[in-house]
Amino acid sequence: MNEDEPKPAPAPAGPKSGGADADKDMGGGILGVLRTWGPPILAVLFIRAFIFEPFRIPSGSMVPTLLIGDQVVVYKSAYGVWLPFTNVELVDLGDPERGDIIVFEYPKNPSDNYIKRVVGIPGDRISVADNRITLNGVPQPVIQHPSGPTFDYEDDTCRKRPMKHWEEDLSGVRHTILTSGFGSGPDRSEIVVPDDHVFVMGDNRDNSEDSRSWGFVRYDQIKGKAHIVWMSWWSCTGAYGSIRGDRLFHSLYGEPP
Repeated sequence: MNEDEPKPAPAPAGPKSGGADADKDMGGGILGVLRTWGPPILAVLFIRAFIFEPFRIPSGSMVPTLLIGDQVVVYKSAYGVWLPFTNVELVDLGDPERGDIIVFEYPKNPSDNYIKRVVGIPGDRISVADNRITLNGVPQPVIQHPSGPTFDYEDDTCRKRPMKHWEEDLSGVRHTILTSGFGSGPDRSEIVVPDDHVFVMGDNRDNSEDSRSWGFVRYDQIKGKAHIVWMSWWSCTGAYGSIRGDRLFHSLYGEPP
Protein backbone atom coordinates (compact mmCIF):
# COMPACT_ATOMS: atom_id res chain seq x y z
CA MET A 1 0.00 0.00 0.00
CA ASN A 2 1.21 3.48 -0.95
CA GLU A 3 2.02 5.48 2.14
CA ASP A 4 0.26 8.50 0.53
CA GLU A 5 -3.02 6.69 0.32
CA PRO A 6 -5.40 7.42 3.12
CA LYS A 7 -5.37 4.84 5.82
CA PRO A 8 -8.59 3.33 6.92
CA ALA A 9 -10.03 5.02 9.96
CA PRO A 10 -9.72 2.96 13.09
CA ALA A 11 -12.85 1.22 14.18
CA PRO A 12 -14.79 3.23 16.70
CA ALA A 13 -14.26 2.07 20.21
CA GLY A 14 -17.16 0.31 21.81
CA PRO A 15 -18.95 1.79 24.82
CA LYS A 16 -16.97 1.53 28.02
CA SER A 17 -18.35 -0.36 30.91
CA GLY A 18 -19.66 1.99 33.61
CA GLY A 19 -18.69 -0.33 36.48
CA ALA A 20 -15.07 0.78 36.76
CA ASP A 21 -15.98 4.48 36.61
CA ALA A 22 -18.72 3.95 39.17
CA ASP A 23 -16.31 2.17 41.49
CA LYS A 24 -13.77 4.91 40.94
CA ASP A 25 -16.33 7.62 41.69
CA MET A 26 -17.52 5.77 44.76
CA GLY A 27 -13.97 5.33 46.00
CA GLY A 28 -13.26 8.99 45.42
CA GLY A 29 -16.41 9.95 47.31
CA ILE A 30 -15.47 7.83 50.32
CA LEU A 31 -11.95 9.22 50.31
CA GLY A 32 -13.35 12.73 50.08
CA VAL A 33 -15.59 12.15 53.08
CA LEU A 34 -12.66 10.70 55.03
CA ARG A 35 -10.43 13.63 54.12
CA THR A 36 -13.14 16.09 55.17
CA TRP A 37 -14.46 14.47 58.32
CA GLY A 38 -11.67 12.14 59.38
CA PRO A 39 -9.42 14.73 61.07
CA PRO A 40 -12.16 16.40 63.16
CA ILE A 41 -13.57 13.01 64.19
CA LEU A 42 -10.11 11.83 65.25
CA ALA A 43 -9.59 15.10 67.11
CA VAL A 44 -12.86 14.65 69.02
CA LEU A 45 -11.99 11.04 69.88
CA PHE A 46 -8.52 12.12 71.04
CA ILE A 47 -9.95 14.91 73.21
CA ARG A 48 -12.54 12.58 74.78
CA ALA A 49 -9.97 9.84 75.37
CA PHE A 50 -7.14 11.93 76.80
CA ILE A 51 -8.23 15.47 77.69
CA PHE A 52 -11.88 16.36 78.45
CA GLU A 53 -15.17 14.52 78.47
CA PRO A 54 -18.66 15.78 79.41
CA PHE A 55 -20.83 13.88 81.86
CA ARG A 56 -24.44 14.47 82.89
CA ILE A 57 -25.47 14.27 86.56
CA PRO A 58 -28.58 12.00 86.75
CA SER A 59 -29.05 11.76 90.53
CA GLY A 60 -28.91 13.87 93.67
CA SER A 61 -26.06 12.19 95.56
CA MET A 62 -23.79 15.25 95.18
CA VAL A 63 -26.40 17.97 95.84
CA PRO A 64 -25.87 20.86 96.52
CA THR A 65 -22.39 20.86 94.92
CA LEU A 66 -23.80 19.20 91.80
CA LEU A 67 -27.46 19.44 90.90
CA ILE A 68 -29.52 16.93 88.94
CA GLY A 69 -29.20 17.86 85.26
CA ASP A 70 -25.78 19.51 85.58
CA GLN A 71 -23.39 18.82 82.71
CA VAL A 72 -19.84 18.67 84.04
CA VAL A 73 -16.51 18.83 82.24
CA VAL A 74 -14.15 16.10 83.44
CA TYR A 75 -10.39 16.44 82.93
CA LYS A 76 -9.37 12.93 81.84
CA SER A 77 -5.62 13.46 82.33
CA ALA A 78 -5.80 15.04 85.80
CA TYR A 79 -3.92 12.12 87.36
CA GLY A 80 -2.27 10.47 84.38
CA VAL A 81 -2.55 9.37 80.78
CA TRP A 82 -4.06 5.93 80.30
CA LEU A 83 -4.13 3.74 77.24
CA PRO A 84 -7.76 3.90 76.02
CA PHE A 85 -9.97 0.92 76.92
CA THR A 86 -7.27 -0.53 79.19
CA ASN A 87 -5.98 -0.15 82.74
CA VAL A 88 -2.46 0.64 81.48
CA GLU A 89 -1.11 4.00 82.71
CA LEU A 90 1.27 5.61 80.21
CA VAL A 91 2.19 8.75 82.17
CA ASP A 92 1.69 9.39 85.92
CA LEU A 93 0.62 13.00 86.57
CA GLY A 94 -0.17 12.78 90.27
CA ASP A 95 -2.69 11.27 92.66
CA PRO A 96 -6.19 12.26 93.77
CA GLU A 97 -6.36 14.59 96.77
CA ARG A 98 -8.93 14.99 99.51
CA GLY A 99 -11.78 17.15 98.29
CA ASP A 100 -11.39 16.24 94.61
CA ILE A 101 -14.62 15.41 92.78
CA ILE A 102 -13.99 12.41 90.55
CA VAL A 103 -15.82 10.34 87.95
CA PHE A 104 -15.07 6.62 88.17
CA GLU A 105 -16.28 3.18 87.18
CA TYR A 106 -18.69 1.88 89.79
CA PRO A 107 -16.72 -0.97 91.42
CA LYS A 108 -19.75 -3.29 91.50
CA ASN A 109 -20.66 -2.64 87.85
CA PRO A 110 -17.84 -1.05 85.78
CA SER A 111 -20.25 -0.18 82.94
CA ASP A 112 -21.80 2.51 85.21
CA ASN A 113 -20.10 5.84 85.93
CA TYR A 114 -20.36 7.40 89.38
CA ILE A 115 -19.29 10.83 90.64
CA LYS A 116 -18.32 11.45 94.29
CA ARG A 117 -15.93 13.43 96.45
CA VAL A 118 -12.61 11.98 97.62
CA VAL A 119 -12.51 12.05 101.43
CA GLY A 120 -9.76 9.49 102.11
CA ILE A 121 -6.45 8.88 100.33
CA PRO A 122 -3.89 6.05 100.71
CA GLY A 123 -2.73 5.62 104.30
CA ASP A 124 -5.63 7.54 105.84
CA ARG A 125 -7.43 6.05 108.82
CA ILE A 126 -11.06 6.96 108.24
CA SER A 127 -14.32 6.36 110.07
CA VAL A 128 -17.84 7.76 109.62
CA ALA A 129 -20.49 8.08 112.35
CA ASP A 130 -23.73 10.07 112.03
CA ASN A 131 -22.44 11.52 108.74
CA ARG A 132 -19.37 12.98 110.49
CA ILE A 133 -15.94 12.02 109.17
CA THR A 134 -12.93 11.31 111.37
CA LEU A 135 -9.57 11.32 109.57
CA ASN A 136 -6.47 9.94 111.26
CA GLY A 137 -8.10 10.39 114.66
CA VAL A 138 -9.24 13.99 114.00
CA PRO A 139 -12.98 14.74 113.63
CA GLN A 140 -13.49 16.96 110.59
CA PRO A 141 -15.23 20.25 111.52
CA VAL A 142 -18.85 20.74 110.46
CA ILE A 143 -20.75 24.00 111.05
CA GLN A 144 -24.16 25.30 110.06
CA HIS A 145 -24.01 26.75 106.56
CA PRO A 146 -23.80 30.57 106.54
CA SER A 147 -26.80 30.84 104.19
CA GLY A 148 -29.11 29.14 106.67
CA PRO A 149 -29.86 25.83 108.39
CA THR A 150 -32.02 24.31 105.63
CA PHE A 151 -31.75 23.61 101.91
CA ASP A 152 -34.72 22.72 99.68
CA TYR A 153 -33.64 19.51 97.98
CA GLU A 154 -35.58 18.55 94.86
CA ASP A 155 -35.02 14.96 93.77
CA ASP A 156 -35.27 13.39 90.30
CA THR A 157 -39.03 12.90 90.73
CA CYS A 158 -39.46 16.67 91.30
CA ARG A 159 -40.34 16.10 94.95
CA LYS A 160 -39.08 18.81 97.30
CA ARG A 161 -38.11 18.37 100.93
CA PRO A 162 -36.02 20.42 103.37
CA MET A 163 -32.58 19.13 104.28
CA LYS A 164 -30.13 20.23 106.94
CA HIS A 165 -27.45 22.45 105.40
CA TRP A 166 -23.84 22.23 106.63
CA GLU A 167 -20.36 23.38 105.73
CA GLU A 168 -17.64 20.75 106.20
CA ASP A 169 -13.92 21.42 106.41
CA LEU A 170 -12.15 18.36 105.02
CA SER A 171 -8.50 18.90 105.94
CA GLY A 172 -8.70 22.49 104.66
CA VAL A 173 -11.12 21.87 101.78
CA ARG A 174 -14.42 23.59 102.62
CA HIS A 175 -17.56 22.36 100.91
CA THR A 176 -21.28 21.97 101.55
CA ILE A 177 -23.06 18.83 102.67
CA LEU A 178 -26.70 17.92 103.31
CA THR A 179 -28.24 15.59 105.87
CA SER A 180 -31.86 14.56 106.15
CA GLY A 181 -32.40 15.02 109.83
CA PHE A 182 -34.31 11.72 109.90
CA GLY A 183 -31.45 9.41 110.84
CA SER A 184 -28.18 9.17 108.99
CA GLY A 185 -26.46 7.33 106.20
CA PRO A 186 -24.51 4.15 106.92
CA ASP A 187 -21.72 4.40 109.48
CA ARG A 188 -18.27 2.98 108.86
CA SER A 189 -15.90 1.79 111.55
CA GLU A 190 -12.28 2.86 111.22
CA ILE A 191 -10.51 1.45 108.20
CA VAL A 192 -7.19 2.22 106.50
CA VAL A 193 -7.26 3.27 102.84
CA PRO A 194 -4.92 0.93 100.92
CA ASP A 195 -2.31 2.00 98.36
CA ASP A 196 -3.65 3.15 94.97
CA HIS A 197 -7.21 3.50 96.31
CA VAL A 198 -9.48 6.28 97.54
CA PHE A 199 -12.48 6.45 99.86
CA VAL A 200 -15.33 8.51 98.36
CA MET A 201 -18.62 9.94 99.61
CA GLY A 202 -21.49 11.97 98.20
CA ASP A 203 -22.13 15.46 99.59
CA ASN A 204 -25.82 14.57 99.99
CA ARG A 205 -24.93 12.22 102.81
CA ASP A 206 -28.28 10.51 103.33
CA ASN A 207 -28.94 10.10 99.61
CA SER A 208 -25.65 8.64 98.45
CA GLU A 209 -24.45 5.09 97.90
CA ASP A 210 -20.69 5.31 98.30
CA SER A 211 -17.58 3.85 99.94
CA ARG A 212 -19.46 3.48 103.22
CA SER A 213 -21.45 0.71 101.50
CA TRP A 214 -19.24 -0.84 98.84
CA GLY A 215 -15.65 0.07 99.74
CA PHE A 216 -12.78 1.75 97.93
CA VAL A 217 -12.20 2.98 94.38
CA ARG A 218 -9.01 1.86 92.66
CA TYR A 219 -6.88 4.43 90.85
CA ASP A 220 -7.31 2.58 87.56
CA GLN A 221 -11.10 2.91 87.89
CA ILE A 222 -10.92 6.72 87.98
CA LYS A 223 -11.89 8.39 84.69
CA GLY A 224 -10.97 11.93 85.66
CA LYS A 225 -11.51 14.97 87.87
CA ALA A 226 -14.62 17.13 87.46
CA HIS A 227 -13.83 20.83 87.18
CA ILE A 228 -16.78 22.92 86.03
CA VAL A 229 -20.48 22.78 85.26
CA TRP A 230 -20.66 24.03 81.69
CA MET A 231 -24.45 23.73 81.38
CA SER A 232 -27.41 22.69 83.52
CA TRP A 233 -30.89 21.62 82.48
CA TRP A 234 -33.68 21.10 85.00
CA SER A 235 -36.69 19.17 83.77
CA CYS A 236 -38.95 20.08 86.72
CA THR A 237 -39.59 23.67 85.58
CA GLY A 238 -42.16 24.64 82.96
CA ALA A 239 -43.64 22.28 80.42
CA TYR A 240 -40.32 21.17 78.95
CA GLY A 241 -37.75 22.20 81.55
CA SER A 242 -35.28 25.06 81.43
CA ILE A 243 -31.61 26.01 81.62
CA ARG A 244 -30.27 27.09 85.00
CA GLY A 245 -28.52 30.30 83.96
CA ASP A 246 -26.64 30.68 87.25
CA ARG A 247 -24.98 27.27 86.73
CA LEU A 248 -23.35 28.05 83.37
CA PHE A 249 -19.57 27.56 83.63
CA HIS A 250 -19.85 27.23 87.40
CA SER A 251 -16.57 26.20 89.10
CA LEU A 252 -16.73 23.26 91.48
CA TYR A 253 -13.86 24.45 93.65
CA GLY A 254 -14.80 28.00 94.60
CA GLU A 255 -16.74 29.10 97.67
CA PRO A 256 -19.17 26.46 98.96
CA PRO A 257 -22.63 26.89 97.35
